[in-house]
Amino acid sequence: MKVAAVKKPGGLDKLVIEDRPEPKPRPGEILVRVRASSLNYHDFVVVLGGIPTPDGRIPMSDGAGDVVAVGDGVTKWKVGDRVLSLFFPAWQSGQIEAAGFQSVPGDGADGFAAEFYAGPETAFTRMPEGYSYEEAATLPCAALTAWRGMVEEAKIKPGSWVLTQGTGGVSIFALQFAKAAGCCVISTSSSPEKMERLKQLGADHVINYKDTPEWGKAAFELTGGRGVDEVVEIGGPGTMAQSINACRPGGHISLIGVLTGISGEVPTAALFSRNITLSGITVGSRRMQEDMIDAIEASGIRPVIDSSFPLDQIAAAFAHQASQKHFGKIVLTI
Repeated sequence: MKVAAVKKPGGLDKLVIEDRPEPKPRPGEILVRVRASSLNYHDFVVVLGGIPTPDGRIPMSDGAGDVVAVGDGVTKWKVGDRVLSLFFPAWQSGQIEAAGFQSVPGDGADGFAAEFYAGPETAFTRMPEGYSYEEAATLPCAALTAWRGMVEEAKIKPGSWVLTQGTGGVSIFALQFAKAAGCCVISTSSSPEKMERLKQLGADHVINYKDTPEWGKAAFELTGGRGVDEVVEIGGPGTMAQSINACRPGGHISLIGVLTGISGEVPTAALFSRNITLSGITVGSRRMQEDMIDAIEASGIRPVIDSSFPLDQIAAAFAHQASQKHFGKIVLTI
């Protein structure tokens, strides 16, 4: 089978296309013909060598495809089923029990930048009805992260105010889920063109964070001085103060990214005096993914796909991601 692999020490010039033996499903496993994957920031860090992995690691955490063989004892799937991967294959339901990424495809284990993938039958869910492989492949990391932060943790409801940052995959899914739930959404961006597209997707208000450095205060004022119920925080320390400023008393911040750095100052006095809850969000469980897929089918949400690349152009796909010119998800067709 054809695979993409990351050679030491990492970097886009260290992504190579190789031929490797097709895996065989062991007892309790299924063999999936992978049809599509999608790029996440986590995958980007892996291919750059920022997350240490063995030489020759097959990257990509997300995968959608067809079951082509089943191992002994498999009962959930049959040949021909269309399946979708889990970011945390062992996290089935309930609260997360183990930190770290040892079992995550494309990080602690080989991932979906390959024509075939063998894994436990419990490491997959069904795809949404009517979705293409490329659409489904955008869901396991980005969409589920947004879903868990807003629905599972913040428990948004009709009338809630949600603040999203930027136009990456998580942020756009957050906007779509929030609007489907009947929420009011404030979105930030620095690009007039992207701000217009956010409006087209349903954002009630958009703020140019470069023109308005105190965008947290601006967001607070847009709510009529009430404050937002939920912030989908992708920046980390560089944006946290503004997110706190935007929140209502008793509001919630879903910390899902650290694009501005892995550490920094946080205005803790403002955080506790407003009784704001800050939750670290690392994707979600199989049960959450199944619930999300049900909601996607009920609401008719379709992913926003920026562009598609074949597997042998995976380096070009990551270069496009690095340019930050994309709007929505970048996918690999395999």
